[in-house]
Amino acid sequence: MNLPNALTVGRIVASPFVAILPFFPSWQLRMLGFWLFIAVAVTDYYDGKIARTRNLVTNLGKLLDPLADKLLLTATLIPMYLIQKQTDSPSFSSLARSGTEGIAWDFRFDTPAGRYGFPFWVIAVVLGRELFMTIFRQISARRGVIIAAIGPAKWKTGFQWTWVGAAYFWFSALTAAHRYEWLDSQAWRAWAWLNGTIGVVTMYAAIALTLYSLGLYMKMYALNDGPQPKN
Repeated sequence: MNLPNALTVGRIVASPFVAILPFFPSWQLRMLGFWLFIAVAVTDYYDGKIARTRNLVTNLGKLLDPLADKLLLTATLIPMYLIQKQTDSPSFSSLARSGTEGIAWDFRFDTPAGRYGFPFWVIAVVLGRELFMTIFRQISARRGVIIAAIGPAKWKTGFQWTWVGAAYFWFSALTAAHRYEWLDSQAWRAWAWLNGTIGVVTMYAAIALTLYSLGLYMKMYALNDGPQPKN
């Protein structure tokens, strides 16, 4: 197994821990989840770059890399949805949002315009698009057409990981703010609004690029039976 494939396997192994750590009521473990996500996201970039520049592309890597991407996406979006959704009824997600006193905290992004959570339609759009493109790529590959990543799809990934990173850091920071009673300070409010604004803006940017890149893929490969000139 070469280095890029080892990094990819490491991403697959780490993804369940990325999914589980935000549910612990400890700000330290939630921060560990944030840094583990950062490490996995960085290796997502470098394993492909190393494979291309060192001519280490293998069939195993082609199989594992998309699997690792989808696993990490699922391992982050589902915890984010469960923790950030607003609900008044007891549930598994309310346990994740509870402090040591048993009070459910509001983990929605805090912005100058109010609080913003994670509605279900967002996870449906993002994960639905990924499932559709996975099936579409498989069908195209059987026809001898390889669908390469396009520019807007790469930008989508960048905004997507920024959004996830902002949410994961928020889970840890807000837990620490409750623990150390920072919530009434002006510095905390300013930082919370900055982080929340970044999270909300990148979330909607990722959603817009998710739909836009899907439309481009359909135009290039489905409606015209083949790729069009590169954008």
